[in-house]
Amino acid sequence: MSTLPASTLYIDGALRPAAANRTYDVIGPWTGEVVSKAPDASPQDVSQAIAAARRAFDQTDWSTSHGRRYELVCELRDLLVANRERLVAIVRHEAGSAMGAVFGPQVDGALTGLCDLLQLFEKIVWQEERGRHITQRGTTDRWVVHEAIGVVGAITPWNVPFYINFAKVASALLAGCTVVLKPAPNTPSSGTIMGELAAQAGFPAGVFNVVTSGDPVMAGEMLVDDPRVDLISFTGSTAVGKRIMERGAATLKRVFLELGGKSANIILDDAPDFALQIARSIVCFHAGQGCGIPTRLLVSRKRYAEAVAILEKAYAGYSTQWGDFNAPTCIMGPVISRRQQQRVMGYIESGKAQGARLLAGGRIRTDKGGGFFIEPTCFVDVTNDMKIAREEIFGPVLSVIAYEDDEDAIRIANDSDYGLIGNVVSGNPERALKVARRVRAGAVSINGGASVTGDLPFGGYKHSGIGREWGIEGIYEYMETKAIGVAVA
Repeated sequence: MSTLPASTLYIDGALRPAAANRTYDVIGPWTGEVVSKAPDASPQDVSQAIAAARRAFDQTDWSTSHGRRYELVCELRDLLVANRERLVAIVRHEAGSAMGAVFGPQVDGALTGLCDLLQLFEKIVWQEERGRHITQRGTTDRWVVHEAIGVVGAITPWNVPFYINFAKVASALLAGCTVVLKPAPNTPSSGTIMGELAAQAGFPAGVFNVVTSGDPVMAGEMLVDDPRVDLISFTGSTAVGKRIMERGAATLKRVFLELGGKSANIILDDAPDFALQIARSIVCFHAGQGCGIPTRLLVSRKRYAEAVAILEKAYAGYSTQWGDFNAPTCIMGPVISRRQQQRVMGYIESGKAQGARLLAGGRIRTDKGGGFFIEPTCFVDVTNDMKIAREEIFGPVLSVIAYEDDEDAIRIANDSDYGLIGNVVSGNPERALKVARRVRAGAVSINGGASVTGDLPFGGYKHSGIGREWGIEGIYEYMETKAIGVAVA
C-alpha cells in the first residue's frame, strides 16, 4: 500500500495521468517497500511537454511580463510554504530523509533559498546603457539587453530534491524561460507537487511542465536531444553530466551542470576547539548523500594521533544516534536504494583492500529495518591516491588523511578531479583565509562560515560542474546577452 497520495503529470496547464494511465512503484529507503505510485510518462508525454513549453515561450508574453512572472513565482512559494507538511512527508518517505535533516536543505533550507531568489529579482538588470560610441561608420547609441534563453529542461537528482528543484525552476521562470522539469525516478513527488501547486497558482499553460518516469534515461535524453529545448540544467553525477554534454553538442545546446564533489575539510593545527572540530567531521548528514559534504578530513600529522582517538570515541558515541525515523534530531537515515547500498559497500571493500584502516562502521545494518542502512564509516591512514579518497562515494564514509604543513594541505585538497566545496578551520583568520583562497573550489567555508546560501552562487571547479546555481548569478545562467546599437542621425 502506498504511503503518499497518487500524483499526476503537469503538461500544458493540465494535471493528468501518463499515457495509458501507466504508473510505476517508488520504493521507500526506510522500508524497502512501495511508498508511492508515480505517473510513468511515455515518449509522447515528454514530447507534448516540450511542445507546450516551446509554444508558451514563442507565442505568449511570458518572457517579457516581468511583474506577472514575479507574482506567480511568489504565489507558488506561498503555496509551497502552506504545504510544508506535505513536503516533509515526501522527502522522508521518498528520499529517505531523517527528521533532523528536514530543517536543513531538505525542506526549510529549500524554502528559505526560494525566498532568497525572489528577493534578488529586483536586482536583475534587464537593460543597461553602454553609451554613445563614434567610429568611422558614424555615431551609435548602445544598449546591452539580458533576456530569457528559451525552453529549459531541468533534470534533477534524488538526494535533496526540493532544494535543487526550487533552484532550477524558480531561477529559470524568473529569468523568463519556460520549463520542463524531470525529477529523479526515486523522488517523483518532489516534482509533481510543484506542478499541482503551479496549477493552483494559475500559471499559464505550458510555462511550467512536470514529467516523471520510471525509466532513468528516456525522458532526460529526450530533453537533451530535442532541438526545441534551448538549455539543459542538470544536477547529478559527473559521468552523466559528461554524457549530457556529448549529446547536447548535436544541437549546440547550452548545458549547465552541477556535478560531483570530493570536498576537503582542512583542520589546521591551531584550530580552536580541536576535539569538537574533529568530532563534527563525522559524515552522517543524510547518510553522506550530498555533493558538498566534506568527505576528506585533512589533519596535521602533528595532531593526527590525537584526531584519530577523538574520531574513534565520536563514532562509538554516535552509533545509537542515527537511523531513527521518528527522532526529531536524527539527521542520518538510509541510503536511497539497494543499488546505492551495494555501491557504497563496494567502496568500503576497496578501502580495506587498498590498505586504509577501518576505524569505525563499514557494515550494512539490517537491525535498523527493511530499508537500505549502512552505519557511519570512517577510514584512517588514507592516502590521497586511494579510490575512497578520489571518487565520490555518496554514502556515510569519511577518509582521514594526514598532511605535513599548510602547503601540503593545500596540495592534497587540490589534488582531486573535483572542486565543489572546501572547509578551513584555524585559530588565525589570516592564515585560514590564505589557505581558503588557494583551495580550488566554488565555495569555501572558514571556521563554519556560511558559504552556501540561496543568495550566493553555488557551483564547482573542474569536474564538479559548469555554471552556477542560486544567487543572481544562477538566474543569469538562464539568459542570453544581446547588444543593440542605434545609429544617431
